Amino acid sequence: MTVTSPAPAPTVFETLESEVRSYCRGWPTVFDRASGSRLYDEDGRSHLDFFSGAGALNYGHNNPVLKRALLDYVARDGITHGLDMSTTAKRAFLETFQEVVLRPRGLPYKVMFPGPTGTNAVEAALKLARKVKGREAIVSFTNAFHGMSLGSLAVTGNAFKRAGAGIPLVHGTPMPFDNYLDGQIPDFLWFERLLGDLGSGLNTPAAVIVETVQGEGGINVARPEWLRGLADLCRRRDMLLIVDDIQMGCGRTGAFFSFEEAGITPDIVTLSKSISGYGLPMSLTLFRPELDVWEPGEHNGTFRGHNPAFVTATAALEEYWRDARLEKETAARGEQCEQALNAITAEHPGAGAGVRGRGLVWGLEFAGKSRAAAVCARAFELGLLLETSGPEGEVVKLLPPLTITEEELDEGLALLARAVRETA
Repeated sequence: MTVTSPAPAPTVFETLESEVRSYCRGWPTVFDRASGSRLYDEDGRSHLDFFSGAGALNYGHNNPVLKRALLDYVARDGITHGLDMSTTAKRAFLETFQEVVLRPRGLPYKVMFPGPTGTNAVEAALKLARKVKGREAIVSFTNAFHGMSLGSLAVTGNAFKRAGAGIPLVHGTPMPFDNYLDGQIPDFLWFERLLGDLGSGLNTPAAVIVETVQGEGGINVARPEWLRGLADLCRRRDMLLIVDDIQMGCGRTGAFFSFEEAGITPDIVTLSKSISGYGLPMSLTLFRPELDVWEPGEHNGTFRGHNPAFVTATAALEEYWRDARLEKETAARGEQCEQALNAITAEHPGAGAGVRGRGLVWGLEFAGKSRAAAVCARAFELGLLLETSGPEGEVVKLLPPLTITEEELDEGLALLARAVRETA
């Protein structure tokens, strides 16, 4: 006689939480604590983190320097909620951001706190561009991702995410991202033709929004010369250039801003995710001073000035951006990733796998569209957190903390290689 065990009782997550939840489905465990590059579930099992809160934890989990600053601030009853009031925490952040980030790079930007998340920064950037130029159209790029609110979705490429809006998404026009047509057509040929043709149907855009590396779109890396060409096109055609650095900023590609390698100065920049350094909600919209045409209160929000995030952001800038140490370490870890991923593709020539990335963001693309998901599932079983990206989830995405050690990175890359081997 065969005895079957009863199915486990549904958890509170399954009975009460919305079906919209996603990451927990790929990582079916209950996490309890985290430190550095590792998370621990409630059973005490360690998981090496190559996800980093989707890029919100560039300095690792519970970074001790940032944690100390936060605990000290809370212990002295520092302001927690302050809307856009002037506070000592905000002043310290603004002064440090100017001194450590903006001034050394010759960037003249004004700083706006538009709300707690990346899509808030993008919505503010789009609204400001339209206000400055008096036009509605925005140009984005194939496979772009800029957020889940309506304005951000209108300049996002993913069909599944766009469909969730439930209404037409208007005033956004996609153009081919770098190498979208496999180098068969000169850069911006189609874009230039539409701009110059009165019969093209393209209204003169207020702005162009671009990611220098498309994270959700599949780790598509724009060449520096392509970005310089785009900046030149925007200048010639009187369009503002917006760089969305929400996931790729704060050192993810090496330099603090991902556009530094190309030597361009965007008109508007959006930052979020790791700007707080600790995973606390915070976002910035940066723009040239002459674009600061807002009326007081014209764009606001209840949580646009999160003071605990100002505290950890300031600590992160002081700890990691006073010198070039982190940038150099990121470059070295990036080379480590590239070598390991190339070894994986060489071991599996029949998988049609390709490698691409910059700094510490890397993608391993498989010809078989379901292979990446299988690799990530097996990696989780082995104790490694990875996610997929790309329009069909065909890319394994590596996003480890910038503070990961050489030994931890080797460990994770070995687990990835094993997961690829065991899903062949």
